[in-house]
Amino acid sequence: MKNDTGNKIKLGIFITAGSVLLLVAIYFIGARQHLFNRTIMITGIFKDASGLMVGNNVRFLGINVGTIDGISIMTDSTVRVDMQIEQDIQKFIKTDSKAIISSEGLMGNKAISLTPGDSGVVIKDGDSIATIKPADMDMIMAKLNTTADNASAITTDMAVITKNIRNGKGSVGKLFSDTVFADNLDKTLVNLKYATKGFGDNMEAAKHSVLLKGAFKRMKKEERQEKKEEKREMKEEKKEEKKEEKEKEEGK
Repeated sequence: MKNDTGNKIKLGIFITAGSVLLLVAIYFIGARQHLFNRTIMITGIFKDASGLMVGNNVRFLGINVGTIDGISIMTDSTVRVDMQIEQDIQKFIKTDSKAIISSEGLMGNKAISLTPGDSGVVIKDGDSIATIKPADMDMIMAKLNTTADNASAITTDMAVITKNIRNGKGSVGKLFSDTVFADNLDKTLVNLKYATKGFGDNMEAAKHSVLLKGAFKRMKKEERQEKKEEKREMKEEKKEEKKEEKEKEEGK
């Protein structure tokens, strides 16, 4: 008799604990799916669902404000997504807000992000919201692969060029490894320096030459005359400006 009573008590405790756990689970699942909150339904038309699933989150300013209630194919190029949004958030979502498919983390589940609007008109239950085409991750990855291949090819080419330079191949390689070529280049630069200096000395001597002295004097005279003309023009422009300012003041 005592054993039967103990078993019944254990069974009652087990059933009670199971019922409590079940109610807690229902509460958390319902809270996640917004079953206990007042909600509104809005719709977005996308060209590609991009892996969205019923039950995925709807986010506004990074906060979960609803869930995806349904996904249906409308045509061969459009998909309708029904979103269940908390009624308390309705006042922040405007008629010109937009929906875009995003990811929760780098490799997380897909979600829909709502952007704030500026129209001032609040969206209503059953309204449709504009959508933005999401970035194509496959295309982005393909471009990254192409960039990586190009970088690898450039690295290979640089390695070949460096090797040729070390082995003394090509003009640059000869410059670093061939001492004769380097010496000739140094001599050429020295000769060029002397030639430039000699040209300057010749020009200085020409200025003092009896035959060319008059020509240099005329050149200097013309330069002085040009400078005087520029100064005179500047003075005339200033006079004209002052005259105009004075006429404006008298007109007032």
